Amino acid sequence: MKKIYRLLIVLTGGLTLLGCSSDYFDVNTPSGAATEDQLRMNDLLGPSIYHTVLAQYWAERSFGNYTQYFTGQTGEALGQTEIASTWSNTFLYALPNLKVIWEKAEDQQAIHFRGVTKVLIAVNLGLATDSYGNIPYTEASMGVENTKPVFDEQELIYTIISDLLDEAIADLQAEDTSDFVPTESDDLIYRGDMDKWLRAAYTLKARYQLHLSEVNGIDAALAALESLENGFTSNADDFQMEYTERTLNPWYSREVLARSTGNDHDKIGDQLVSYMNGNIYAFENSALAIDPRLPVYAENADGEDAEWKGYVSGGQGASSDGTDANTSFAEGGFYSSIASPVVVISYAEALFIKAEAEFLANGGTATSTGASQAAYEAYLEGIAANMDKLEVDGSLYLADGAIAVGQDNLMLHHIMKEKYIANFLNPETYVDFRRYDFSDEVFLALELPLNNVDSEFPGQWLLRAQYPSSEEIRNPENVQLNKQSPVIPVWWDQ
Repeated sequence: MKKIYRLLIVLTGGLTLLGCSSDYFDVNTPSGAATEDQLRMNDLLGPSIYHTVLAQYWAERSFGNYTQYFTGQTGEALGQTEIASTWSNTFLYALPNLKVIWEKAEDQQAIHFRGVTKVLIAVNLGLATDSYGNIPYTEASMGVENTKPVFDEQELIYTIISDLLDEAIADLQAEDTSDFVPTESDDLIYRGDMDKWLRAAYTLKARYQLHLSEVNGIDAALAALESLENGFTSNADDFQMEYTERTLNPWYSREVLARSTGNDHDKIGDQLVSYMNGNIYAFENSALAIDPRLPVYAENADGEDAEWKGYVSGGQGASSDGTDANTSFAEGGFYSSIASPVVVISYAEALFIKAEAEFLANGGTATSTGASQAAYEAYLEGIAANMDKLEVDGSLYLADGAIAVGQDNLMLHHIMKEKYIANFLNPETYVDFRRYDFSDEVFLALELPLNNVDSEFPGQWLLRAQYPSSEEIRNPENVQLNKQSPVIPVWWDQ
């Protein structure tokens, strides 16, 4: 029996991107309906990757406000969110298409295709469960055979993610003698390079292992370090999707194009700017006025030589000194230009995972001072890798005493501050904030939005997304069984 529901998703969400290449977004949905049997794995891989990355973008549209990378147009702090577009991109588009690819890969013994598919499923599940907690998977993507899937506990989802990545690693290491492989035109991440997919699987495994630092303690750090031994080795390994001048980067559309046309957009937050302009981490070298990455992220309405003032969350347009803020997304910014990439996980993040894991494995805590040589070296290497990625000169910054604090003076907040900067516009930062309970000892000067006292949850941080209202209509019983207040932590944060 054909899975009609899933096939509809493939046709409406997938075939708009059929034959993915430099103009993969421009292919129109065909007037004649293709069946599932007529679709090739290569036809479906590009759409699956596209929706996987788009789910990341939509999550960050909300979570980036929570982590104070940015505020609303006049400094607004966001309240509770459904991130409905993340849900739809994950459960209505990416996962159904990936299930079809997996089934075809099994039939055709396309081992590498199967490995890539498992990595992508793990990425989708990771984002979804970290956002909502319990989510449907074991009964999901079954179409009309089951339109009301049960929600799996987050602990089980984490086991599934780990198993998927282990299986993907085995598949990607194995010899593939089939005639079916991801190609440069349909693999929008690594252009058919299976060695990079393999390193991505190991690096993602380390990320999810470290997520369990509250659950597994020091074992989480040790497991992450073991995985990283086979993980990313340079910026060339970064898991990211490039956009083009014909297929606009969504951050450009939201922050630059919308601003220029008088539509709603966001402003760069004070938490980020204050980490990069010397306000919180005062530079010792007078020649170093700002972190050289700041103009790559933001632009200063008063001119680059003026003091950079970010928007305080909930501050109605004010900066932390009470004067008007002046920072917007940079029009030609690394992440906000027409053809900028959207990054899922990077080499720099891998190095900060290593720095944090080494710090914790050596007995470090949120307030302890001093680290192993391995932790300190990974911390500095993470900064250098991010500088190189953004193509800025970081030599003065890396040599400054505010950054080059020395192995004996390294604290967790140094590592997490640099990871925060390097992971700009990545929803992974929301995981970091929750893992450390929004601690102002780990994220210096972090405060609740100024208007939090007037919110639905005064004095409390928002800790999860709510299930979309559309899902409550489609699957009401299972949504109600799993629905939690947005201030209740997810499983790994309890």
